[in-house]
Parts: sequence; structure tokens; C-alpha cells
Amino acid sequence: MSGAHLAIDGLALRYPNRAVLQALSLRVGPGEIVALLGPSGCGKSSLLRAIAGLTAPSAGRIELDGEAIKGPRADIALAFQHPALLPWLDVERNVAFGLDFKHQPRLTRAAREARVTAALRAVGLEHARHWRPAQLSGGMAQRAALARSLAREPRVLLFDEPFGALDEVTRAGMQDLFVEVARRTGATALLVTHDIDEALRVADRVLLLGNGGRLAGNWPVDVPAPRDAQLLALGALRIPILAALHATMQPAAATPAYTMDA
Repeated sequence: MSGAHLAIDGLALRYPNRAVLQALSLRVGPGEIVALLGPSGCGKSSLLRAIAGLTAPSAGRIELDGEAIKGPRADIALAFQHPALLPWLDVERNVAFGLDFKHQPRLTRAAREARVTAALRAVGLEHARHWRPAQLSGGMAQRAALARSLAREPRVLLFDEPFGALDEVTRAGMQDLFVEVARRTGATALLVTHDIDEALRVADRVLLLGNGGRLAGNWPVDVPAPRDAQLLALGALRIPILAALHATMQPAAATPAYTMDA
């Protein structure tokens, strides 16, 4: 598994009653972790769905290593805030769920089992492979959802506020696991979050999506790990990000469109 170069040019998403994204252009480099902030309703989740090939753009183009994304792909995995585990399947079969979808490559039984085992090992759930979702804590359920994404061996990981419902300690552990897995696999990752501190803790770069679905800010996070020990450096970054986020929430705020490259 390795990361891919993601290129978005002039992306627009329009629904009958409103425009969600307008003239959005950005680049995400191979293996880069990007956090996407923005007020509710600005189009963050819609952007992830478009990248995943689940929503067709009204205009513009999304490319992965120069190839247009025109529908769901085996090498792009999207995970949501809720784990969405099937209660009648155990963890092992939940992780394997989706490996037989039509856009997935056909696997032998041995290859399928190897992928599931590797994914469970990566998130520390080998011991719980035969547990049902009702037996899992919130953090374990999120780890199972992460394993389900990893089993597909994606080159791009898309996460839509996956840790928002967890308690503070569990959330920090999942953030660390997310970064560890992304680094180990080399996957390119985009994480939608409402939490500036979470964005600064996990990302190589923080982007702000503002009014009208336009990019409003770009902050590289050149802070070494472990970042919990870098409070002053992170605090200095937090101030301008928070100010820009507040500005996007003003009704009359105008957000210019511009391109941001990795």
C-alpha cells in the first residue's frame, strides 16, 4: 500500500436549492495527512463523498495520480463518524464486509483472510475477531471501522469526523492510531473535523473550508512528534486558525477562492 497524489481542479457541487462547493482547487501529496476544518454546512462531507466517487461533481475534475475519479474505487476508503458495524456479523466479518463489492478486485479465500488478519493486527483487535459489535466499547468499534477500511488496502483514506463521539482519552488514542496507520501504510489521508486541536495533533497540513464551499486557509503543521509535548508551537498555530474559522462564520464574510498545493 502506498499513497497517491490527489488533484482537485475547479470542483463544484450544486444541489437544487444551493451550491455546496464552488471553484475548489487543491493538491494533496502522496502520504500526506490533511485535516479539513470549517463551519457546519460548508461542504466538508460533500467533498469527501466526491473524492470517494460517491457524488458526481457538477463541474471540475478530481484525479488520483492523473486518472479521473468517476465512481467508487477499491483504492479509496471512506469512514464516517459512526462505525456502522453490522450487528449480526462478528468483527472479523465486519472487517471483511465490502471486499466482494463489484469495484473491488477478486480475492482468493486465503488472500481475503490475510487482509482481514493484517487489518485486525494493525488496530490491535486480533483478540476480538469473533466478538459481536454489541460487545465492543466505542473505541473498539471505531478501531473495527478503521480495520474495515484498511482491509481494502486503500491508497487514500477519507475520514469524516470519526472520533467526535469518543471520550477525550479514547479519542487521543484513536488519533495516535490513525497517524500510526497512515504513516505505516503510506496512505494519503484526509480527515474532516470540527476540532482545531485534533487537526493540529494529527495533520501535516490544516485546510479551512469557508463560506460558499471555498478554501479559506492553509497552514502547514511543521511540528515534530510527539506533539503533546509541543504545546507552545501548536498554540501559536491555533490562534490564526481560530480567528480565520470565526471569520468564516460571519454572515457577510466573503471567502476568496484560490488554489493550495501540497
